[in-house]
Amino acid sequence: MPHAHNAHDHHDHAHGVANFGAAFAIATALNLALVVAQVVYGLAANSVALLADAGHNFGDALGLVLAWGAYRLGRAAPTERFTYGFRSASILSALINAILLLVATGAIAWEAIQRFGSPQHTNGMTVMIVAGVGIVINGLSAWLLMAGGKDDLNIRGAFVHLAADAAVSAGVVIAGAVLLLTGWAWVDPVASLLVSVAIVWGTWGLLWESLHLSMNAVPQGVSIVDVRSYLGNLPGVADVHDLHIWAMSTTETALTVHLVCDGHAGDGFLMDTAHELEHRFGIRHATIQVETGDHECRLAPTNVI
Repeated sequence: MPHAHNAHDHHDHAHGVANFGAAFAIATALNLALVVAQVVYGLAANSVALLADAGHNFGDALGLVLAWGAYRLGRAAPTERFTYGFRSASILSALINAILLLVATGAIAWEAIQRFGSPQHTNGMTVMIVAGVGIVINGLSAWLLMAGGKDDLNIRGAFVHLAADAAVSAGVVIAGAVLLLTGWAWVDPVASLLVSVAIVWGTWGLLWESLHLSMNAVPQGVSIVDVRSYLGNLPGVADVHDLHIWAMSTTETALTVHLVCDGHAGDGFLMDTAHELEHRFGIRHATIQVETGDHECRLAPTNVI
């Protein structure tokens, strides 16, 4: 049975990450140091807003570590057991990151809600200073990754996230200032809940998309209707069936399909089709089975239970 593998299957999608390995390492180290400082001073200042921001920044650091580890693991050679290699580690890392971040956020939000019933004194100056350091670190981390964002979607995503975190830290600074000027105890838990909402808002999409990808769903941005239409309109193609599109990783999409052809479909047809699937839909790993229709395919719709 003829089939086609795109010649670029093993092309490095994340070359930007490789070039910016030092930037990722520095950004991760800075965020981890910030998390430690925010936890220590958040406990000292009795501020759930700082602890919420610490949870946010820990999510960023964990995301960077998981993404980098998944990238390294994804480049490992396939084995006889893992014939696709470990590309899907990036999907698992995104899913784990989202779940951990939401669980931590839920715990902090619960603590904030309980504080409305028993207001506690919070050191507003400490909150302002530590959150201000957060603005500097997140801003610096974003700046380190800014150049790579032009060429690499993953780096661009990290840059946008870090820039947004700087804005969240700015919100905590404002809360600290209000707390310092007014002494209102409810300001701190309110700020914590607002940060928690921002985290959930930014993480929910990541959770659902990574969950869908882990279930072999068609990746966002790829229309299976358009792909089926393109394949069905190819010269000599009479029918399209057993079409599957799924994510091999967070950056690679694969496809398998059976094409019933009226005439002869040689290597040129297969290579051209694979090239067009990559060019039009970003599907880099295409496996195409060509059938003549002389024999009914076991996976044709009429034969599938």
